[in-house]
Amino acid sequence: MVSHRRSTQSGFNRGVRVTVISAAAATAAATLAGAPASADPKDTRESAKAAVDRLYGEAEQATERFNEAGEHVDRLRGEVGRSQDATARGQERVNRMRDALGAMAGAQYRTGSIDPALALLLTADPDTYLERAAALDRVGARQAMTLDKLRHAQRKLAQTRAETTRALTELERNRAAVTRHKRAVEGKLREARRLLDSLPPEERSTFDRASRSGREGLPDLSGVAPGSARAMSAVAAAHQALGRPYVWGANGPSGFDCSGLMQWAYAQAGVSLPRTSQAQRYAGRMVPLSQARPGDLVAYRADASHIGMYVGNGQVIHAPYPGAPVRYDPVGMMPVSSVTRI
Repeated sequence: MVSHRRSTQSGFNRGVRVTVISAAAATAAATLAGAPASADPKDTRESAKAAVDRLYGEAEQATERFNEAGEHVDRLRGEVGRSQDATARGQERVNRMRDALGAMAGAQYRTGSIDPALALLLTADPDTYLERAAALDRVGARQAMTLDKLRHAQRKLAQTRAETTRALTELERNRAAVTRHKRAVEGKLREARRLLDSLPPEERSTFDRASRSGREGLPDLSGVAPGSARAMSAVAAAHQALGRPYVWGANGPSGFDCSGLMQWAYAQAGVSLPRTSQAQRYAGRMVPLSQARPGDLVAYRADASHIGMYVGNGQVIHAPYPGAPVRYDPVGMMPVSSVTRI
């Protein structure tokens, strides 16, 4: 499953370093490649299935990091755009003030100036001169004020440009992180597929992770106590997504990863959820699993790397993993870490 999409950059970079295949999975792969004739085929198949299960789990974790990095990129792209707009507006303001000061300076140069006391002695109309002198004082004060504003605008423009440069640098780092996460997910999924392809056809066609053994058909949800109106709307939306494929990094409507399905379903109910499963677990009030109601979000594993929606009668609806469409499964299919009421 994929979770939501701000940690420090150092922490973020540490999160980017995901191993393409776990040691256990590597062992299983080696076992499949060269298992001795005396090896129990059932043990070999079970080790392969366990390795595939772990790989899918690691792919879900990497997918949530991919989603989070994508959120950072979207946020930074908006910040960069706003900073660039502010820089352009600031430059226009500086240019206007420069033009105004240039016009004042040009006018003074063309008219020339003499000592005010001497001009008063030589004038034939002292009253007129005094009026003009007052006007010149006002022009000088206005010029000084414009110059001060220009200096302030230039400092602010330089700061905005520096912020834009930093945002662009961070944007590029996060774009690189998205690419690394994408490669990590794809690598794990390729390895999982390779292990699955090593199984006999009859077992490959029926393969399903033991921790998520789904039931045939739809569960009996009759008599389920309704939750809030928006929760029930989200449940109805999620029900509409049954059978749609798992697509990592997708949030509908044609395909979903685990957190993408939760985000999309609640969006249909007019509720905005974060993008990642880790963020979704904190999007509401946590309740005990024993008090779960339809529409509650059920996070799995300690790191909340998978998430589903409780629908009642011990069932959740979720996007399980690549190759498995959106479906119902028992709420206890994996270790539950939290239940969140939106």
